[in-house]
Amino acid sequence: MPEGDTVFRTARHLDAALSGRVLVETDFRVPAHATLDLSGHRVLETVARGKHLLTRIDARARDAGANLDPPSGRLTLHTHLKMEGSWHLYRAASRWQRPAHQARVVLRTDEWTAVGFSLGIVEVVETASEPDVVGHLGPDLLAADWDAAEAVRRLRSDPGRPIGAALLDQRNLAGVGNMYMCELCFLLGVNPWLPVRDVPDLARLVDRAQLVLAANKDRPAQTTTGDTRRGRQLWVYRRDDQACRRCGSQVRVAPLNERATYWCPSCQPGPVGGAGSR
Repeated sequence: MPEGDTVFRTARHLDAALSGRVLVETDFRVPAHATLDLSGHRVLETVARGKHLLTRIDARARDAGANLDPPSGRLTLHTHLKMEGSWHLYRAASRWQRPAHQARVVLRTDEWTAVGFSLGIVEVVETASEPDVVGHLGPDLLAADWDAAEAVRRLRSDPGRPIGAALLDQRNLAGVGNMYMCELCFLLGVNPWLPVRDVPDLARLVDRAQLVLAANKDRPAQTTTGDTRRGRQLWVYRRDDQACRRCGSQVRVAPLNERATYWCPSCQPGPVGGAGSR
């Protein structure tokens, strides 16, 4: 599943290409919105909230029917990439890089075609109702209103929960996916199965999460080691059975809440990662 910094970059690219432009054609390839037509309406902006994308549209009716005339005058296209989703931008007549049957949303302007492939969530809501779809999220690591103290408070609200699972819970802090969870735990020397109450410096872990995502939000090649060369970007994630870059011990993998979790048993001592660990 894409991390918060990937979604942040996606929002920035969609915003740059579509904002201020009138939609000349729309195609919603999901049953709930199959008949929805937003052509003739102007895109206002696209923003990220954690791993969610919000594309806001000036939807004041232009002889298109009452369903396009919300009280606020605005609609929001809410999408989520989940595991396989992605947004692509194409110039007119350019060949799509993924099969057409995977497209869930197509937004065309006079200059760009934005195609959302294999999106996990596609829904259109009144912009005033955005809290209904993203209001459950914790502080956004990459937002201007990032609140580290609130993120720490939310993590501490369930002290017996494994810290790895708590970091993945978007209700605590929004933007950390499985890769960053594993890497952050390694960077702080914390075992992913350690209960939240036993994490030595939770505030430092939260601060590091914000710093790492912020450092990677402007580059497509994510790194936590500081080395962007292929195969050297990460400490432990997807490096099971390889030597730890720090101590030489064998990196291990085990499921945590059904997510493959990678850690170094020497650098991150603590609870054994389940019967399936290796």
